[in-house]
Amino acid sequence: MLTKEQILNADDLPRKLVQVPEWGGDVWVKTMTGAERDAWEASLMEDREVNAENIRARLCVRSIVDEAGRRVFADEDADKLGGKSARALDRIFSVAQRLNGVSAQDLDEIAKNSERARAADSLSD
Repeated sequence: MLTKEQILNADDLPRKLVQVPEWGGDVWVKTMTGAERDAWEASLMEDREVNAENIRARLCVRSIVDEAGRRVFADEDADKLGGKSARALDRIFSVAQRLNGVSAQDLDEIAKNSERARAADSLSD
């Protein structure tokens, strides 16, 4: 059985170097921490509904890092990044999805949870 120290010291946040020919180079894509994943999921919620607008760029800004593992983009850069090549963003988004275990099912579950929250609110009004 793993100890607390073994768990907390485990290197479980891999990165992957992704070639982006549209941009003429490579970018590092990282695995988010649990807290970062929760924050990303929360950022998809708007007025208790899932806002999937610009979802690729919104995941990419949270996953693209420099060689030292520091984020390259801030959350507010998502709109600008969303204006870049869809093909480039798809390439990075796919890797970020895989590294972070984000599936279409996950997005559906977030949507269901927002529907449940809206239903609960309407019952309490």
